Amino acid sequence: MITVKDVEHVAKLARLNLTEEEKELYTKQLGDVLKYVDQMNEVDTDNVKPMTQVVDFVNVTREDVPVLEISKEALMSNAPEEENGFFKVPKIG
Repeated sequence: MITVKDVEHVAKLARLNLTEEEKELYTKQLGDVLKYVDQMNEVDTDNVKPMTQVVDFVNVTREDVPVLEISKEALMSNAPEEENGFFKVPKIG
């Protein structure tokens, strides 16, 4: 059974700040998920052949062929800012 302490521990590991209401909500939701998993564990799968894919796929990739080539100048003409031949974007920090 999941307790509020369990939710607080997981939240701390994930560096989440949860309100008391969220802790209560997630405790119930995680408990419900585990009950459902327990139900699934009761299903008899002894005669079910294990599988890794639903369908057998044969090479589904296509050949990598350029369809449209655009010059660097044409691409850079769309840049709001350019620096040393590259798009200049705001720093994320």
